[in-house]
Amino acid sequence: MLTDIVLDAVGSDKAPEPEIRGAILACRALPVRVHLVGPEAELRDLLDEQLDNEDLPIVIHHASERIGMDEKAAHAVRTKRDSSLRVGLKMVREGKAAGFVTAGNTGAAMATAKMVLGALPGVDRPALANPMPSSTGNPCVLLDVGANVDCKAHNLSQFALMGELYARTVLKISEPRVGLLSIGEEEAKGNDLTREAFPLLKALPIKFIGNVEGRDIFSGLADVIVCDGFVGNVALKTSEGVGRFVSAVLRESLTRTVTAQVGALLSRKAFNEFRRRLDYREYGGAPLLGVRGVCIIGHGSSNDRAIFNGIRVAYEFAKAGFIERIEHEFAGSPRRRPAVPAAVPEASPETGIDSTIQ
Repeated sequence: MLTDIVLDAVGSDKAPEPEIRGAILACRALPVRVHLVGPEAELRDLLDEQLDNEDLPIVIHHASERIGMDEKAAHAVRTKRDSSLRVGLKMVREGKAAGFVTAGNTGAAMATAKMVLGALPGVDRPALANPMPSSTGNPCVLLDVGANVDCKAHNLSQFALMGELYARTVLKISEPRVGLLSIGEEEAKGNDLTREAFPLLKALPIKFIGNVEGRDIFSGLADVIVCDGFVGNVALKTSEGVGRFVSAVLRESLTRTVTAQVGALLSRKAFNEFRRRLDYREYGGAPLLGVRGVCIIGHGSSNDRAIFNGIRVAYEFAKAGFIERIEHEFAGSPRRRPAVPAAVPEASPETGIDSTIQ
C-alpha cells in the first residue's frame, strides 16, 4: 500500500526541476505516491519530459500562486489563498495525504502549517527540529532552529518533550539524552531564559543531562539539544558554513598533496564520505514539530537528492505514526505535560500567526 506525500513543487530556489526529479527518485525507491502541487501546465510538461513514458505514482494538483523566498510570510499567507503551501497542507488536513514537504519560504511554510493544520493540544509554539551530524554517526536533534526567535522557558520544555519523542520514535534511540544549549555546563550559567528553563527540563520525565555547549552539538554527548530559535538558527547556519569551509580546505589539501593514483582514490573515497556526513541534503529537511500533521521544511537550495530525502523523512514520520504518538504521549498524559503559564502566545488577530514570523 502506498503512502501519499504532498510535495510543494514550486518551493526551492530552482523549482520545479529539483522537485520533479526528487519525486521521481522517491517513487522509484519508496512505497509512496507523490502529489506535486503547483501550476499544472508547467509541471505536466516537465514531468512528462523527465518520465519518458515511465509509469510512476505521481499526481499533479493545480495551485495558481507561489510564495517567493523574499516575501514577508504574514502578508503572503494572508493574501495568497491559492498558494502551493496552502493547497498542499489542506490535503494533509483533509486526510488525503500523510505528510507535506517543501523547500520554500520557511516563515511562510511555518505560518501556513500552523494556520491550516493547527497546533497539537498543549503546544504553544511549533518548533523546527534539525538533525545535525555527530562523531558517533547518529544525528543530534537541534531544536528550535528558527520557528521562534523569542521563547519563554515553558516553550523550551515543550521543545524538549517533542524532540525527545522524535529521537525515540523516528530515530529509534531507546533513551534519548536531552541537553539545554548554554554557555557553560553549570546550572547557574547562561542567560535568564536558560536559567529559568533548566529546572523545568529537570522536572520532565526525560533523560535530561543538563547544560551543554555549542561544541557538544557534534560530539555525541546529547541526542537532543534544546534552544530558542534565534540561537538555534545561528548555530545551524554557522555549522553549514564551517562544513563548507572544511570541505573546501580538505579538497584543496588533497589535490595538492596526493600524487599516487591509489592514494588519490583512497583519499577521494574518504573525502566523499566526510562530505556526505556533513551534507544537509542527506537529512532531508527539518520537521515542524507540534502541528497536527507531518510537515518537513527543507533548504531553499535543495537539489533532487535533498527533495528525495525530504519525502523519505515525511514517509518515515507517517509510518512511525509520530503525530498520533505525540498527541497521546505529550498532550494526553498529564505526567508528560510541562507546566504552562496562563499567558496566550502572541498572534495576529487576522491569521493566528505568531508575531515573531515576519
